[in-house]
Amino acid sequence: MLDIGYALSTRFPDPPQTDYRTADVRALRYDLFCGDVYLADTDTDRELSTARGTVPVLDFAWALCDIAERLDRDPLGSRASRPQHAELDFVESADNLRFTRRFGWVDITADWLSADEPPLTVNHGALRREARDFLHDLLADLADLHEELADNPVVWDLQARFPRV
Repeated sequence: MLDIGYALSTRFPDPPQTDYRTADVRALRYDLFCGDVYLADTDTDRELSTARGTVPVLDFAWALCDIAERLDRDPLGSRASRPQHAELDFVESADNLRFTRRFGWVDITADWLSADEPPLTVNHGALRREARDFLHDLLADLADLHEELADNPVVWDLQARFPRV
């Protein structure tokens, strides 16, 4: 089973003058809510995680949902034998997460791991479901911290674009 989580950084707090109700896409994706993220396979007890405290957590959740959809563009779906690829670039560093889907499975590798480290392999359906759950749970947590965020039209659009599965 796939577990996706985060921790907000105390070293890089959001600017106190931020109006979360009117924050634009750029601010929400790249300037606010910095921290660390992880993807873990609870069955094999393996994890890919960051430890910088500078990852824009909402951007990570948003990009992960986009990637799950991009990996499902082949009309054959889980029967497609041709690999489908996607990358998640961390905007604050040169690191990437690479996703390769073949049949119904997705291999996830990270630039910061050694080349002989095996990829984290997850079911594509689980990746889609967990990414969307993570996004909705994150938005709920952030709205608890900043109530006016729940009134932001960008957040409404994001929740409508990626409903829970």
